[in-house]
Amino acid sequence: MYEHFFQCPYCWEEVSMLLDPSITQQTYVEDCEVCCNPIELTPRFEDNELIAFDAQSIEQ
Repeated sequence: MYEHFFQCPYCWEEVSMLLDPSITQQTYVEDCEVCCNPIELTPRFEDNELIAFDAQSIEQ
């Protein structure tokens, strides 16, 4: 697993999430550990290294 730190698009706090580098490109939703709002995460790996990451709010 790969720990990645980023800024929550809702509360702007720095949070960390564990990412699975065995799946090269993925999109999924996980709640912020600070404000509990859902975040759409899109990590991309190449040779087990994170090469791109996007965290978007899900407007509700």
